[in-house]
Amino acid sequence: MHIEAGVVHGAKMALSYGTAAVSFGIAAKLAVDTIKNSGFLPTIVKTLVATILVFMFFEVLPHHPVGVSEVHFILGSTLFLILGAAPAAFGLAAGLLLQGLFFAPFDLPQYGVNVTTLLMPLFAMMYVANRIIPKNTAYKDINYKDALKLSVMYQGGIVTWVTFWALYGQGFGAENLSSVLTFGAAYMSVVILEPFIDLAVLAGAKALSSLKSSPYVEARLYNSAK
Repeated sequence: MHIEAGVVHGAKMALSYGTAAVSFGIAAKLAVDTIKNSGFLPTIVKTLVATILVFMFFEVLPHHPVGVSEVHFILGSTLFLILGAAPAAFGLAAGLLLQGLFFAPFDLPQYGVNVTTLLMPLFAMMYVANRIIPKNTAYKDINYKDALKLSVMYQGGIVTWVTFWALYGQGFGAENLSSVLTFGAAYMSVVILEPFIDLAVLAGAKALSSLKSSPYVEARLYNSAK
């Protein structure tokens, strides 16, 4: 989802600053709610863990340029289920920034574009999770179907935002449309595989029952919604 340099440029970059600001505003509201419910220190620790994991996902897991962007295993739904929405959001934003600062400075001008592409689908996925997962079901007990829905929502959101930025920046020419379609098709592999990763991580969580009362994982991981 690291959109290629130059796809959005010039005055059009102003929109990315606005969407990034909205994204951070939503994340800040979620963080305030998380701090109220879980405490300041656990929220900071979960955010640091998410940041480290995102940085590793971007640098260690396979990633390849395809079309207008890159195909990544971002594991946004896994971060959401294990650590919660606010830590996942700030972890994604901070991990993306660290990667840009240390390994991909050419991506920094597109930071607003890329952070919007990461965070807005996360917030949409959170909304869907609240709708499709019964309140009496802990995240560790969700099935493949629900994990797939969350993955489709997140990864589909990323493809949608990448498509929007590409068309907004470069228009509807045949070459640009071909690059967008190539990227979207390649991302299907992520959509199919990520739910299995979610379920594997959740299976591990089931085995670690000692974390049930820990403030350093998402409360909903082991408990029903209040």
